[in-house]
Amino acid sequence: MYNYLDFEKPVQDLEGQILELKRLAESGESVDVAEEIKRLEKRASDALRELYKALSPWQKAQVARHPDRPHCQDYISGLLTDFTPLAGDRGFGEDEAIVAGFARFRGEPVAVIGQEKGSDTTSRLRHNFGMARPEGYRKAVRVMEMADRFGLPMISLVDTAGAYPGIGAEERGQAEAIARSTSACLAMTVPTVSLIIGEGGSGGAIAIATANLVYMLEHSIYSVISPEGAASILWHDPGRARDAATNMKITAQDLLELKIIDGIIAEPIGGAHRGNEATIQAAGDQIARGFSDLAGANLNYREHRREKFLAIGRHL
Repeated sequence: MYNYLDFEKPVQDLEGQILELKRLAESGESVDVAEEIKRLEKRASDALRELYKALSPWQKAQVARHPDRPHCQDYISGLLTDFTPLAGDRGFGEDEAIVAGFARFRGEPVAVIGQEKGSDTTSRLRHNFGMARPEGYRKAVRVMEMADRFGLPMISLVDTAGAYPGIGAEERGQAEAIARSTSACLAMTVPTVSLIIGEGGSGGAIAIATANLVYMLEHSIYSVISPEGAASILWHDPGRARDAATNMKITAQDLLELKIIDGIIAEPIGGAHRGNEATIQAAGDQIARGFSDLAGANLNYREHRREKFLAIGRHL
């Protein structure tokens, strides 16, 4: 059984009936129910398809935050080989919200930086729910500088509600660390590709997502602030997060239209959490196409990145 979202209740009811019929069939206490199961499965599939054809921005935010979506380490395991993680910023300590290191992507050496939320209570606490502290961004800068020195392309996997806002993080220079990480992204002379795989929240996301090519999964979100945060500021009511999400243009479809991102990676019907392997494979194919396109264009990658981000908003 899946962890169903509120708006998926019609599908949950149908799939619950299917499970109950299957249990009865296995117990041998009922007449043949194969046809009824088949009919209900079609109804559930059709209902799911209709729901996901017209998700609101707030519903997309819920899908982007689904706990069963593939996380950073799932992509690393599914797409990369010989992954060697690096730990620590050589200044304060280790931050496990940021996973960074070097690996091979389809045989080619790359640097990889990602935000890991964790998949259960223990790992979520260890990774601080994907909310990095300054030492995490300083570790990211360390990996970026090494990638640049050795001429390695970089992949970044973005999935965070935002940088950690705690007192300790602020005391250790959170804003400065984010700014330096963003600057390091912009300064790289190698090709960079970034994927928003869940939430791309605020400077905590842009710090590792300032890439030559930025792609989003179909039901991911990317914004300067969370819908709840925006609602708290604008209306002093976090309960109006739905209104904020609708007006903030946080979906992949909106951001592609605004030319803030470069492409959308399709998810299985019902979201990435209903087809982890297919989602990861599609992401890998898009990364490969992105690197191929960049290589074929014979670009100055640093200048390309600069022009790309300066151009945002010019056409409005």
